[in-house]
Amino acid sequence: MLTLRSLAFNVCFYLFTTLLAFGGLPTLFSQRAVIRLAQFWARGTLWLLRVVGGLKVEFRGLGNVPKGPVLIAAKHQSALETLALVTAFDDFAYILKRELLWIPLIGWYLSRSGMVAIDRTKGTRAMQLMNEAAVGAIREGRQLIIFPEGTRRPPGAPPAYKLGLTHLYVALGVPCLPVALNTGLYWPRRSLKRRPGTAVIEFLPPIPHGLARAPFLELVESRIEAASNALLASGRAELAAAGLPVPPAEAAAKPERTRSTA
Repeated sequence: MLTLRSLAFNVCFYLFTTLLAFGGLPTLFSQRAVIRLAQFWARGTLWLLRVVGGLKVEFRGLGNVPKGPVLIAAKHQSALETLALVTAFDDFAYILKRELLWIPLIGWYLSRSGMVAIDRTKGTRAMQLMNEAAVGAIREGRQLIIFPEGTRRPPGAPPAYKLGLTHLYVALGVPCLPVALNTGLYWPRRSLKRRPGTAVIEFLPPIPHGLARAPFLELVESRIEAASNALLASGRAELAAAGLPVPPAEAAAKPERTRSTA
């Protein structure tokens, strides 16, 4: 049953995405129109996920989301939060690697929507370029989303927060909104299976601007990890109660932080 529902969802998802990608080409003339198209795509995907795949996404802590420009630091376990988060913000922009802009068709939308792309070939200058582009987005009143670990991590994996977040926090002068989640239990990375249940994305109390780099990074990491671990525990209990396979908890050892920007 799980395999059949996952297959049905994936077929519907890729068909919906392909039709929208070609049908939405006229929106490329307007950044605002591309943002609205992305939100329509995300809402449609979440509807398909709920109706076909049996997986609901629940947002918690919406009252913690500040108005106006904000830096959003989200845990990253799955592709699910990448699309779900765009439905929660009016004018979002992602920090992403430049290579994504080279994807045929999809890259056109990313370029036109004003995402902040990082050119890792620039070395230390990549940080300066990222900050400049991010400052521009914040001046436009946008909500800037970054995954501080830079890539998807398995549920319960040791945290690997990078220093790009602290550079943005200092440079932008806006509050940081931490986001915890347990999406990786339901939409596993590198897998086509979608487990039914309720995935949770939780907005935690914002961290005001003004902290020093080290205390800020320690605070944001501790908040996100503690809340995500609690959500993982409840998610695993839900899957076990439904008789579904439960992903094993990863080792708790904490690796050293790197100085990568993304």
